[in-house]
Amino acid sequence: MNHLSIKNLRKTYANGVEAINNISLEIGNGMFGLLGPNGAGKSSLMKTIVGLQAADSGEIMFNGADVLADPALIKKHLGFLPQDFGVYPKISAYDLLSHLAVLKGVTNAAERKAQILALLDKVNLFQHRNKEVHTFSGGMRQRFGVAQALLGQPQLVIVDEPTAGLDPEERNRFNNLLSSISEEVIVILSTHLVEDVYHLCAKMAIMNKGTLLAHGNPSDLIQELEGRIWQKQVSSSELEQYKNELQILSSQFIAGKMSIRIRADKAPENFRPVMPILEDVYFSVLKPAKA
Repeated sequence: MNHLSIKNLRKTYANGVEAINNISLEIGNGMFGLLGPNGAGKSSLMKTIVGLQAADSGEIMFNGADVLADPALIKKHLGFLPQDFGVYPKISAYDLLSHLAVLKGVTNAAERKAQILALLDKVNLFQHRNKEVHTFSGGMRQRFGVAQALLGQPQLVIVDEPTAGLDPEERNRFNNLLSSISEEVIVILSTHLVEDVYHLCAKMAIMNKGTLLAHGNPSDLIQELEGRIWQKQVSSSELEQYKNELQILSSQFIAGKMSIRIRADKAPENFRPVMPILEDVYFSVLKPAKA
């Protein structure tokens, strides 16, 4: 069982931006969703965990080893899939994985071949192993990204906005792949897509502007809002009025009419109760109630 422990982590950049503000988390095997808007500090936290930048203070321990004292320790056990990654032109999927495996320290030729073929099969790219990666579709390229992230049998895998730009079918296929690899390792999913976290993650955290706003089991966080979420169809003039009076979580057109969801302990007039969803949790902490 792997364990990542983050305690009182802080990082402020030279321009004064507090990217990580006293964050503490305990993460074990399985999928962990790190949710937040662009600029929330998710990437800064990931960079600090994997040793790409130093923290100002705090502690990161991975399986008992001090990551901040020796960043090389975690890199030996790390797989990383960035949001966008470049590939060499004119090189096949197999040859590129072989090259990357050598860089990761898989130097035994027989072991390297067996690992690559097994990974290509796992991500459903075995039949495309001799095709050049730059010709792959977006979904195929992301699945190739998972294969390269799993080279060397890492114990910690970080994926950053992995389903951006994928069509629904490829997104489902990719998410199923992530679920299957998370049984024996830690997979941290950094994203702004609430739906992916709800379907994939048993534990999650929401952060914004460097601060941890909420964390726990998605279902438990949803349950805390039961009896507090209300919905109503409104006109444009009502919407402007309600913006000043209520904690509006979201607004969207349903069957051509504007509908708003709010958080309140009691139902305002003409609002009806609705079951909370994870999106309500997300916006509830990002848009706190008016004083």
